[in-house]
Amino acid sequence: MIPSPLSPVQDPRAWSVAPDYPGMRDLVAGLEVPAGAARGVMSALETSRELIRHSYFRYEFATAAVTHALLALEQVLVARLSVEEPLRELIGRATAEGLLGAEPAAALDDSLWLRDALARGTVASDTVYPSRAVELVRAVFDAVSALLPAVTAGAADATAGTAATERAGAAEPARGTADGEPLPDRLTGLWEEHQRAPFPRSFVMVEIAGVDLTGLDDAVCSAVYREWDGEFDSRSISDLWYRIADLDKVVPLIEEQYCREYFARLRTLAGLVAARHLPPAT
Repeated sequence: MIPSPLSPVQDPRAWSVAPDYPGMRDLVAGLEVPAGAARGVMSALETSRELIRHSYFRYEFATAAVTHALLALEQVLVARLSVEEPLRELIGRATAEGLLGAEPAAALDDSLWLRDALARGTVASDTVYPSRAVELVRAVFDAVSALLPAVTAGAADATAGTAATERAGAAEPARGTADGEPLPDRLTGLWEEHQRAPFPRSFVMVEIAGVDLTGLDDAVCSAVYREWDGEFDSRSISDLWYRIADLDKVVPLIEEQYCREYFARLRTLAGLVAARHLPPAT
């Protein structure tokens, strides 16, 4: 008998996946949601990971996890390429433009085949074994990570030799949160780089798409300070997601290079902090 999706007992078809439900956590432990992605992308990847974990109770969730992860990949490709085409064509275009390597692109073939076969009814929703789902979803995670735009060093180079940041200057906080947990090296380095970079003078009190750039910068920097001091709470993460949505809206609209790099770096900072507060796979 196949249990209902909310059944508290193991699906008998997944008997060999893990010794118990907590063991599913180890199965998906390597699926780390990349920082710097838009909220919808992070949500889709997180959900796909959780679907695999919950396939302990409903075997079909493993197959659903693979197809759901592809939603995140498509969102990233549309954003990077600024075109809307079928997913296979987007992957081909990204590969041709050097945004995605041939090997990561090839690793997506089975997932694309699965999605097409499910749509045509040639396979059922119980096709993928959970451990195989991890492999397929990991390929999507890797592709998304490769496609996320890197923060350039141009902003730091342009400000070499500047005395200090022009934003409100509080004393530099200690490196580490209040509970003693050190911040990741990438967050620390990027935060120090951002502190050295002056706010773009010509964009002070300027609004783009209804977003005040000065206030946006202050809000994200305040969030980083709270994270650094160990004072980040549920209200802080809720506000940060709003700021991330604003950054995703305005960064593509900024034409001046230094200002665009400044706010692209701010977006990466916000994503790194937000990623530390994603719900754990427990």
